Amino acid sequence: METSAKIAQYLLECEAVKLNISYPFTWTSGMRSPIYCDNRVTLSYTAIRKYITQSLCEVIQSKYPDAEAIVGVATAGIPQGASIADVLNLPFAYVRAEAKKHGLKNNIEGKLDAGTKVVVVEDLISTGKSSLKAVEDLRNNGIEVIGLVSIFNYGFIETDQKFKDAKCPYTSLSSFNDLIKQAETSGYINAEEVSKISEWNANPMKWSDSFNL
Repeated sequence: METSAKIAQYLLECEAVKLNISYPFTWTSGMRSPIYCDNRVTLSYTAIRKYITQSLCEVIQSKYPDAEAIVGVATAGIPQGASIADVLNLPFAYVRAEAKKHGLKNNIEGKLDAGTKVVVVEDLISTGKSSLKAVEDLRNNGIEVIGLVSIFNYGFIETDQKFKDAKCPYTSLSSFNDLIKQAETSGYINAEEVSKISEWNANPMKWSDSFNL
């Protein structure tokens, strides 16, 4: 089984991903979704955690061999990022969603010199908002972001364009298409459910609005 399918299977097995068409989940943005992914759950499963860490390390070594440090995006990217940095024997830092309101008021925690080439670690990519804000914060501090990696990617077309516009290459271990294919193959969902979830992925806002009617 290739990496993307294996990651998808792991996410389903440990229930890091939940699928529910009849009672969709509500995201922070207010959008309704038949799929919800919480990769923090994988941290509680030793074999899954180790496989994800090793797979992300292999991606970084292959695609971003010039990386001089690893940076996690708070909060979910911190544990994975720290594990990766440990395996690759690289410095680690993380980016807060917003600067602290006390002390040194840092939004980047750790020591990174200007010009340091870093790879950013996220647990998942949806709209790309938090990921690209972290990239922007790093660049504003003179840090060179050479790429971003994540465990899972919802595969929204507009998100891909945002990363292109930001000139930030990214790689995800698994994506929406990988997950849905694996979910159907493994019997988690049927063909009709695949069709409905795919409709959401093609136009999530329209799907969300129609569900709320």
